[in-house]
Amino acid sequence: MTPSTEKSTTKRQRTLVGKVVSNKMNKTVVVSVETRVKHPVLGKFVKRSAKYKAHDESNQYNEGDTVEIAEGRPISKTKSWTVVRLIEAVRII
Repeated sequence: MTPSTEKSTTKRQRTLVGKVVSNKMNKTVVVSVETRVKHPVLGKFVKRSAKYKAHDESNQYNEGDTVEIAEGRPISKTKSWTVVRLIEAVRII
């Protein structure tokens, strides 16, 4: 008999950092995440951006804030990300 070996398999939660582009929806913010990808032919790095709808329970994040979002279970048809924390708040003059 072989001894049973149990591994603690915890799935790492996917997190991204981006800027809040819109907060016009109730309990939802739109976060734009920019990544740099190497172009296959030219070889230079190109900026690519993607927009994610993220859950904001308390409606506390404003446009221009830098936030961290984490992937989770689907909350609605287009929303499966949640805002984890505020990294940098926008200065209102």
